[in-house]
Amino acid sequence: MNEYDAVVIGSGINGLVAAAELAREGWSVAVAERNDTLGGFIASEERTLPGYVHDTYSSWHPLFVSGPAYAALGDDLHRLGLEYRNTDGWVTASVADDGRTTYAHRDPERTAARFADGRDRDTYLAALNGFLEIAEPFGTLMASELKSVAALRAGAKLARRTRLLRDAVTSGRSFCRREFRGPEVDHLWTPWLLHAGLSPDHAGGGLMVPVLAATMHGFGLPVVAGGSARLVDAFGKLFAELGVEVHTGTEVEHILVEGKRAVGVIAGGRRLKAKTVLASCTPTALVRDLLPPGAVDVRFTGEAERFRYGRGAMQIHVALSGPPRWREDRLAEVPLIHLSDGSASTGIACAQAEAGLLPAKPTVVVGRQDVLDPARVPDGAAALWLQLQEVPFAPAGDAAGELDTTGGWTPELARAFARRVLDRVAAHSPGLTDLVRAIDVVTPVDLAAQNVNAVHGDPYGGSAELDQNFLWRPTPAGARHATPVPGLWHIGASTHPGPGLGGGSGHLVAQRLLRHR
Repeated sequence: MNEYDAVVIGSGINGLVAAAELAREGWSVAVAERNDTLGGFIASEERTLPGYVHDTYSSWHPLFVSGPAYAALGDDLHRLGLEYRNTDGWVTASVADDGRTTYAHRDPERTAARFADGRDRDTYLAALNGFLEIAEPFGTLMASELKSVAALRAGAKLARRTRLLRDAVTSGRSFCRREFRGPEVDHLWTPWLLHAGLSPDHAGGGLMVPVLAATMHGFGLPVVAGGSARLVDAFGKLFAELGVEVHTGTEVEHILVEGKRAVGVIAGGRRLKAKTVLASCTPTALVRDLLPPGAVDVRFTGEAERFRYGRGAMQIHVALSGPPRWREDRLAEVPLIHLSDGSASTGIACAQAEAGLLPAKPTVVVGRQDVLDPARVPDGAAALWLQLQEVPFAPAGDAAGELDTTGGWTPELARAFARRVLDRVAAHSPGLTDLVRAIDVVTPVDLAAQNVNAVHGDPYGGSAELDQNFLWRPTPAGARHATPVPGLWHIGASTHPGPGLGGGSGHLVAQRLLRHR
C-alpha cells in the first residue's frame, strides 16, 4: 500500500498510541520511523554485560498506567505480553549529603507519620486529598484540547479554587516554604520536578508537587517486566494484528501539501499518501524541516522558531556484582532514590547547568529496577540506572573546576563526569566501587542523536516552564493539535499535555479524529 487513512511520523509513545487507537477502529495506518526500531526513548538493552538488561532511556510508567491511553489499550497490550512489576511499600526516597533521608511509602499516612512537625503531617494529607477532589476536572483538562468545551467546563470547576491558580504560578521551592514548617516535603518531592522538565524555582512547581506525590502514592513506580522494550514489542504485535504498516529506518523528508491541505509524506524516497498526517515532532522541526515554505503564516512560524529547549540529560548504566550496601538498610527496598538536599542543592545544580557548567554536585536519580524485577540481572547481581537531568548539551566549563570541557562531550569527559556521579552514590553506599563490573554512559549528545526531538539533549521535547505549557504549549499560536494546515495534526512531548511517558497527545488526537469521522 501507499495510500492510507493516516500516516504517523515518529514512533515514540504518542505515535504508538495514536496508530494503535486509529487502527483498532478500522483506519488504515502507516508509521514512519527514522530509527531501525520503534519506540523513541522506550528501549532496553544489555548495554554493559551479558545478562544485565538496562532500560536505556525512560523506565518508570506511572503516567502511562494512570492515563487514558492505557485504559484504552492496556488489555490488548497485556494480552500480547506486557507485564508490570511494582511495589506496595517504600516507593521513593531522597538522601542528602549529610545522610539525612526522607522516604515516601505508597501509603500517604505512613509517609506523613515520619514528618517531625505534626502540622506538616496534616497539611500534607490535606494537600493530597485536595488534589483528589479536583482530580476529575484536572484529568479532563490534561486529556482535552485546552480551547474546547470540555476544557472550558473543567477549567471553570478548577477556577473556583483560587488556591490552585496560586499554586500554578508558584515555584516548588516557594510552595514548600509556604505550606510546610519542616524540610521533608521539599527534600522528598522538589527533586521530582526534574522529571517534569522543571527546576525547584520554575513557576508551576507548586502545582506539580502534590500532583507528583499523589501519582506516586496512587500508582507507584511500575516497570515493564523484562525491560521497557517489552512494551514496544507488545505494540508491534498489536500493529501486526491490526494491519498497521511499519516503516522503520525511514526518515520523513517532508510533508506533502496540495491545495493547502496535507495529503501525505515523502519518506525514504517513497510517496505515502494519506487523508490525515500526525507528526510527533518539535514545532521547530515542523515548520523548518517538514512543511514547505509558506504553508503556515509568519506568526506561527516565528513562534515555532523561538520555541525554547530545556537542560540536557544523560544516563549512566552500571553493572554490579552484588546489591549496593546503603548506610540506611531501608534504602535497599526503594526502587528510585534521589541524591539531593531538596531545593537547595537541586536549585544550584540546575542553575549551573543552565549556565553551561557541569554541576559540582548534580542531583543523581538512582534507579534500581532489579528491586522490582530481579530477572533483569544475573543471580546475586544488581544494576544501577543513573539519570542526570541537570547537564549542559555543550559544556562551557566545570562548576567544580576539576574537569576539562574542551571539545565538549568527549569519551574522556563522559567517563570523568560518570566517576563524579558514582562517587556521590558511593558516599552513601560504602564499598560500591568494588562492586562495579562495567559502566555505560549515554551523553546529551547521544540522546540528541538517537531522537531528533531531543534538541540539545533535552528529553522532554522543550522547556515545560509555565509560559510554554498548558495554553501556550508549544506556542500561543500553535496551542492546538490541529495545525493551520488541514489534515495535519501535531502530537508528541512538545504539545499538550507535555512530556512524560503517558501517550496523552496521541490518545487525545486519535479520539478526536475518531469522533469527527
